[in-house]
Amino acid sequence: MFNKVLIANRGEIAVRIIRACRELGVRTVAVCSEADRDALHAQIADETICIGPASSRESYLNMRAILAACQTSGADAVHPGFGFLSENSQFARMCERCGVKFIGPDPKSIDLMGDKANAKSTMKNAGVPVVPGSDGVITSTAEAVRIADELGYPVLVKASAGGGGRGIRLVREAGELEGAVIAAQQEALSFFGNDGVYLEKFIEGPRHVEIQILADQYGNTIHLGERDCSIQRRNQKMMEESPSPSPIMTPELRRKMGEAAVNAAKAVGYYNAGTIEFLLDKYGNFYFMEMNTRVQVEHPITELVTGVDIVKHQILIAAGERLTLSQQDIQMTGHAIECRINAENPACGFRPSPGTIKALHMPGGPGVRIDAAVYAGYTIPPYYDSMIAKLIVYAPTRAEAIMKMRWALAEFIVDGVDTNIDFQLDLLKNPDIEAGNYDIAFLSHLK
Repeated sequence: MFNKVLIANRGEIAVRIIRACRELGVRTVAVCSEADRDALHAQIADETICIGPASSRESYLNMRAILAACQTSGADAVHPGFGFLSENSQFARMCERCGVKFIGPDPKSIDLMGDKANAKSTMKNAGVPVVPGSDGVITSTAEAVRIADELGYPVLVKASAGGGGRGIRLVREAGELEGAVIAAQQEALSFFGNDGVYLEKFIEGPRHVEIQILADQYGNTIHLGERDCSIQRRNQKMMEESPSPSPIMTPELRRKMGEAAVNAAKAVGYYNAGTIEFLLDKYGNFYFMEMNTRVQVEHPITELVTGVDIVKHQILIAAGERLTLSQQDIQMTGHAIECRINAENPACGFRPSPGTIKALHMPGGPGVRIDAAVYAGYTIPPYYDSMIAKLIVYAPTRAEAIMKMRWALAEFIVDGVDTNIDFQLDLLKNPDIEAGNYDIAFLSHLK
């Protein structure tokens, strides 16, 4: 086991990793920007090192500064969390060269699955269902026009190196294609440093269903069931639940999707935690969308319905331990829902709302979990993602989980900044949400 783990991240995921390390008896090192000196993760770690100014590029994305912090602190492993450097193969390789263990997959797997076009081709060769589309990155507008005509409109233009909903454009008519390709390329270059894009057939009204996998370095791979992440705004997830409430989700379909996810991971020699994301249409057909080679924001709902601590398993796998779980050990029981609590104003176009939290009351009680990094008096900086907490509930049935989440949201008080708490509460009162009757376009149709 590692002696000391450096967490190359901030916010609630950094706090979550620190707590997992404590349970394993591992000391922790937090890194922080100058804007995060008073952040919770910087206060509760065993050691804290400031690595640069507020700008992410000069701090949390500064690979040399992070590795220098490892050397200074004597950390022998780095956990990247999600976002920032979590899917950066260059950083993983730099860790290896510096003798620091990267708590994540092999850099080759990150490269293969991080390029969405290559990943899709690999999955297709592995027999995993994929959405019809171009074979790799498109090289010209003429090629894009030809492929779109063959697929039939509508189509999606997607960034090959994308993620988090960036670099995606929906094209419903041929006249929109050229502009969409250029816009997607520019956004992809800005966010990912890679302007490669590819085309996919647009699947009308699908659900976004993902399968959590765990794999060790000895070829043992299991899945932990599915999460439904269809409640999204502009391709950004807002609320997730497990298991999926889709009326077409059956034990047989769950088994097929789980087996496909395991096959996908094995096809690239994957180890550590990862997620295979699928589109599920109303006929029960599912298609590979992408793989996230890291822990997901929504991992807590899987932990609650399976009883498996995903973050601790990440650390154990990276330390060379074998999985102690088999597929037969994984049983999904009950229902879990997660609401992402963001400092933003839904009434003003979800405008971010940084500022000082004057008063804070977070709900509790049986079956209520909060992953957060805020406290009364904390000043939310304007430089980073607006998510300040994740509210997760667990109950024996979905109906009970919805009721528990409603009361938990009603008890959640944040004074001093705007939040989306009331918006989330209204969602949980929507008859279609209550019935499980929604898809990824649900929020775009709300009045």
